Amino acid sequence: MLNFDQVSNKFKELNSSASNQMNLLDFDFVSVDDWDFNILKDYDTTRFIKRSKTEQNIIISNECIKDNNGSMLSTDEILRLGAEKFIQSFTIRGDKEPYMFSHPFASSFLGLPEEDTRNVALVENLLASAEKVGQKQFDRARRILNECDKLCSKTGNAIQRLVYYFSQALHERIDRETGRDSSKGIEMKQLVQHIEHSLMNLNLTMIAAHQNIPLFQVTQFTAVQAIIDHVGESKKVHIIDLKIGSGMQWTILMQALVTHQFESESSSSIKHLKITALCTKLRHKIEETRERLMDFAKSLNLPFSFNIVMVKDMTELKQEDFEIDDDESIAIFAQYILMWMLARPDKLDSLMRVIKGINPRAMIVIEVEANHNSPVFVDRFVEALFFYGAFFDSLEDCMKNDERNRTATELEHLSQGIRSIVATEGEERTIRHVKVDVWRAFFARYGMEEMELSMSSLYQANLVLKNFACGSCCTLEMNKNCLIIGWKGTPLNSLSAWKFS
Repeated sequence: MLNFDQVSNKFKELNSSASNQMNLLDFDFVSVDDWDFNILKDYDTTRFIKRSKTEQNIIISNECIKDNNGSMLSTDEILRLGAEKFIQSFTIRGDKEPYMFSHPFASSFLGLPEEDTRNVALVENLLASAEKVGQKQFDRARRILNECDKLCSKTGNAIQRLVYYFSQALHERIDRETGRDSSKGIEMKQLVQHIEHSLMNLNLTMIAAHQNIPLFQVTQFTAVQAIIDHVGESKKVHIIDLKIGSGMQWTILMQALVTHQFESESSSSIKHLKITALCTKLRHKIEETRERLMDFAKSLNLPFSFNIVMVKDMTELKQEDFEIDDDESIAIFAQYILMWMLARPDKLDSLMRVIKGINPRAMIVIEVEANHNSPVFVDRFVEALFFYGAFFDSLEDCMKNDERNRTATELEHLSQGIRSIVATEGEERTIRHVKVDVWRAFFARYGMEEMELSMSSLYQANLVLKNFACGSCCTLEMNKNCLIIGWKGTPLNSLSAWKFS
């Protein structure tokens, strides 16, 4: 089977200098009476109970506050308890300010350690602030956020870090709505401009994340196996990558093809691998990726070529832009790219029509498995809070001994999604995650059929998890023919294979 450590170590050797340098929908605000408690209830129907405003009894589930051998609550448990307390406190206080952090008996009342109690209060008040933003009560929202800011930090525990980035995004949204200049907003904008550049680099942070977080390896190794299932027996293979990034995934494919070549008769071995990278900017970074992959292929004695197709806008893309030979087998790889075009359906339609004309043997699609495209701000906020809570929890567990790279991963990557979902609207809201059911309906418009993932792909996913101490926390589920990869039961990624009928 494929060995990720061998691949990444070889890739680091080829890029040691770079590594060393790293020491569409407008929403309508909802009124207080329209706050959708069901969004919160959906995360645990046995604990999130919508009560009438006149009910004064507070019921805390014992299941929610269990203490496993003195350990702290997990990130997910704190989010759920904070959400439940938000619902309960709302039924009692109505439209009054929340408790903040001053209740003298809070810790003993909840039966939790002081730090857990403060974390629960952080979540409760973050939700209260989002509620006020949804009602356009910006002064009240800012007052609550200022209290949150006293206890959250990008270097604290997982909840404190999570609340920090959501608080930053809420501050920016308030400033946008009120027309204020925002130093926080400017800082976040500069960060986002840096993100796309950093995604193209093979740096220590990216390598550390791939080596320590099972989500990434499961996704990439399973995707590579799915590609091999459809083109692995071909002598000439052409991969069209719609968003290549650092290209680390293709070192896995190269190693797999070479291994397959040694295990097969010479007549069935691959004669040439071609990768075409599609881009609209940062061509120089893709050229760096090309050089790394050329060196890696050379080290494996694998015949290889790399092409770049660059267009100013996806609407300008044409089938003729791709150098396609009649005798090559084509697979298209779409990883975290389609979601970026949901705000511009004309771009997405143009891309899909070109792909249909190419008619690949398989199109492997990896997307975020979450609904962050709701036109209602509060719904989107709650969905994002639980989703990113699971991500922060995974980093807390898997990178607990690597604070530097964990912090960099959160700052350089996760914060971008939070900012886009929470702080922006219209075309500026570029990140619009939707679930696989939405993609199924979309692909059906172009006559696409979902293909079953092979047993080899699913075996590869399970095999990868066994290499991680925290692998048991990474959950694998099937949604029809689509593999859903999650963390402690919270879906994070979807991986599916498609063809044109």
